[in-house]
Amino acid sequence: MLTLTNEMKREIIMEHYNSPNNKVEDITSISGYENFKKIRMDSDSCVDDITIYLGIDESKNIKEAYFCGVACAISTASTDILCDMVKGKSEEDALYIIKQYENMLYEKEYDSEVLEELNAFSETHKQAARIKCATLGATGIEMIINGEEDE
Repeated sequence: MLTLTNEMKREIIMEHYNSPNNKVEDITSISGYENFKKIRMDSDSCVDDITIYLGIDESKNIKEAYFCGVACAISTASTDILCDMVKGKSEEDALYIIKQYENMLYEKEYDSEVLEELNAFSETHKQAARIKCATLGATGIEMIINGEEDE
């Protein structure tokens, strides 16, 4: 099991918030963006308002994952890490990662090994209002994989 100190968790979250790998200002700058599946996700309880984009091939593998919009540190960091983690994965593997992540957040049994940097959110359950922020990206990715998307 991966053990992260509170300081390590904070560093991971702030790194992905301040310098997200998968956040784009303008999706049209990405080649092939018009073929991406997308969904807009927002929160009533936070500033979070993001659109998630997934490039999924005919074999149901996630080739690309991006997001744009405005979100708090927890939402931005978790979405960025999830985008990193689902790229190159089958839809089935991506859903497994998301399920383990959600299990961790809701204090159920989970496989910490598959979560990698997502383990930084292991204490989120202590601030119940932040669970919505921490799951916004996961919910959006899951919805796209399950066939829900914006036109």
